[in-house]
Amino acid sequence: MYKGQTVNLVLATIAFAVTFWAWNLIGPLSGTYSRLLELSPTQTSMLVAIPVLVGSLGRIPVGVLADKLGGRLMFATLCFITIVPVLFVGWSDSYGALLFWGFVLGVGGTSFAVGIPFVNAWYEPARRGFATGVFGAGMGGTALSAFLTPRLVESMGRAQTHVLMAALLALMGVVVLAAGRNAPAWSASKEPAMPRMREAMKVRATWQCAFLYAVAFGGFVAFSTYLPTLLQNVYAFAQTEAGLRTAGFSVAAVVARPLGGILSDRVGPVRVLLLSFAGTALMAVVLAFKPPVEIPAGISFVAVAFFLGLGTGGVFALVAKLVEPSRVGTVTGLVGAAGGLGGYFPPLVMGAVYTATDAYTIGYLLLALTALAALLYTLKAFRSGRGGG
Repeated sequence: MYKGQTVNLVLATIAFAVTFWAWNLIGPLSGTYSRLLELSPTQTSMLVAIPVLVGSLGRIPVGVLADKLGGRLMFATLCFITIVPVLFVGWSDSYGALLFWGFVLGVGGTSFAVGIPFVNAWYEPARRGFATGVFGAGMGGTALSAFLTPRLVESMGRAQTHVLMAALLALMGVVVLAAGRNAPAWSASKEPAMPRMREAMKVRATWQCAFLYAVAFGGFVAFSTYLPTLLQNVYAFAQTEAGLRTAGFSVAAVVARPLGGILSDRVGPVRVLLLSFAGTALMAVVLAFKPPVEIPAGISFVAVAFFLGLGTGGVFALVAKLVEPSRVGTVTGLVGAAGGLGGYFPPLVMGAVYTATDAYTIGYLLLALTALAALLYTLKAFRSGRGGG
């Protein structure tokens, strides 16, 4: 056990939460933008989804840089860089400007690829499921955004809320530089980036975990960004009410993620993933019937979040078991990119489905089929018990 591992795990988790809050600033305000700019459901879904694109693909180079420069410097750098799009999103009043700065805002979502190798290096192999699960709870930044952003905008105004977020990012960057440390066992990678990526892409576990994470984390991202819009369309909630319920969804996933990591250390990540995908498929079928609000719809949304959260914890426990530590940053970048991309397309599909049918039934059934496919693949790929399952 290294001295300082708890402090650095907490710092990394908070930095992850702050950057994820920034990454998800647009989704909770989708109703405001839709009314202000008279957007169609498809245009709204594009606006909500666009930050996810950079937050996904950007994880690949950021993961490589984390191996080279270390988590402390990369966390601080991402906090400082994200300030720029946060401010411009708050000051933009045209659809084109919001799309552009929303695209750049995706930089905040790349912090995940920094944190996984950072906390992995601080913990021994037997506790990496716990460490990555606790760090992953930082995705609760989406819950903070869903709950607080609409309320701050109502009380302070949109521009002022974004200035406050920029100040929080600046503070976080300074704290990480002042108090954060790379693990004693960590050493900077000397290999060039492209050969490292090519080698990582030759590792079978990279592609296996990328697919599983695209379903688990992609499902979480898609719901956490698009759920405010869905709840306003289907159940006619006010923006703040939709934000409150979306925050509840995110909190359930946040609680489940470290639980998924801890359970993976105990019973193996494969069993955790099987439970995750089976539960997600079942709840998606329930939601496809447009059940009454609160019970069973509200319970079903929370259950989906819980099952997806378990899966996100399970996937990176699997990465920690299958990938050598020196390659975790690069592999995390690739797997994290897949997870983010998994969250990019569903809001676009849901927007198109709602425009065409005035309902989300087809979208939920597609989620159920995708989760079922992930379950069957997990059974097939790890039936020998490889990966600790």
